[in-house]
Amino acid sequence: MARFEQSIDVNVPLSVAYNQWTQFEDFPRFMEGVEEVRQITDEMIFWHAEIAGVEQKWHAKITEQTPDQRIAWTSTSGARNAGVVTFHYIDEDTTRVMFQIEYDPSGFIENVGAALGMVERRMAGDLERFKEFLEKRKMPTGGWRGKID
Repeated sequence: MARFEQSIDVNVPLSVAYNQWTQFEDFPRFMEGVEEVRQITDEMIFWHAEIAGVEQKWHAKITEQTPDQRIAWTSTSGARNAGVVTFHYIDEDTTRVMFQIEYDPSGFIENVGAALGMVERRMAGDLERFKEFLEKRKMPTGGWRGKID
C-alpha cells in the first residue's frame, strides 16, 4: 500500500475543526471527486467517488475516534485504504489538521497517478477547500463527540 501525508493550518479553534470533520456527509462540499458519503452507523461509512476517472464505491469502518484528537478508519469493501486525521492545537484560534492515507492503487492509471504525485496534490486541494469552507463559516455544520476505541 502507498502512503501519503498532508497537513494544513486552519484558522478556527480545535473543536470547530474536529467537529466539522466528523460531518462525513459534508465531504463532497470540499473533497474533489467525492460524489457521496453516507454515514450508516457511528462506525460505518459508505463512500462513492471518482478516482482517476473511475467510479469507486466502498465501505469504511471508523476504528478509532477520540474527540479533538484523531479519527482513524480502514476500508471493509471496495477500494482498499486506511488512514487517520489528527487535530493539533496551535493556539486558541488555529488548528493544524494532519491527513494521512494509505491505499492500494489498482490499475495502470491509478499507479501512474500515485507515482506522479497526483494523490498528494488532491489531498492538499481537499485540505485547502476544507480550510476555506470552515474559515468562511467560522462554525461547523454539526459535530459528533462520541468516542470509538
